[in-house]
Amino acid sequence: MIYVMSDIHGEYDKFKEVLKQINLQKEDLLYVLGDVVDRGPHPMEILLKMMEMPNVIPIAGNHELMALKCLRFLNQEITDESIDDLEKEMLDDLMMWQMNGSKSTIDEYRRLTPDMRQEVMEYLTDFELYQEVSVNGKEYLLVHGGLGNYRKDKDMEEYDLHELVWSRIDYEKSYYEDFYDYIITGHTPTLTIPGMATPASVYRKNQHIAIDCGACFEGGRLAAICLDTGEEFYSQANMQK
Repeated sequence: MIYVMSDIHGEYDKFKEVLKQINLQKEDLLYVLGDVVDRGPHPMEILLKMMEMPNVIPIAGNHELMALKCLRFLNQEITDESIDDLEKEMLDDLMMWQMNGSKSTIDEYRRLTPDMRQEVMEYLTDFELYQEVSVNGKEYLLVHGGLGNYRKDKDMEEYDLHELVWSRIDYEKSYYEDFYDYIITGHTPTLTIPGMATPASVYRKNQHIAIDCGACFEGGRLAAICLDTGEEFYSQANMQK
């Protein structure tokens, strides 16, 4: 079986809850469409668990990109000289990450041993940018954010990081209909999509499947879908945050 989830955002208990529901076997695959870190309380615990699971295939989200860049800087020995050399761009990146919930990631990262920190950084560096998956004769594109500056004649290899992890899908628009039956994305919480009949649920319209159900937000849940059966799995909803 092939499963997909996204935007776990440090919610380790919800991650364990959904893993228990899907009963992931060694021969199964689980694609995680980014934003594992930040906001929720235990992002590093999730990463360490994923690192133990060879059948988990991680795809980069914008929060992983922020974490990688900023943790590389924070790993340096902080001296007067390094502070003087701090460029405005790096300062802006640190502030942006802070505004997007970096505290839990930094706090847990600091408690790791130096060797484990290095392993985590190497693991984050190996995240894929997208995946193309075929299941039961259907073709799926899995990507965290979207397809920025989309053109029908634009090859997937031509998209840059920002276009794939920061851009948002237009759910009223079709993309690459001749190649993909479905495009599965995270990044945009389904709580914010107009016209949702059931809040914090997987959104399906036309070619699109959106699976960020707001795990770290009030009223949100962590979701997973099985591509073989179409079945959806959910954690308990957040009643307050």
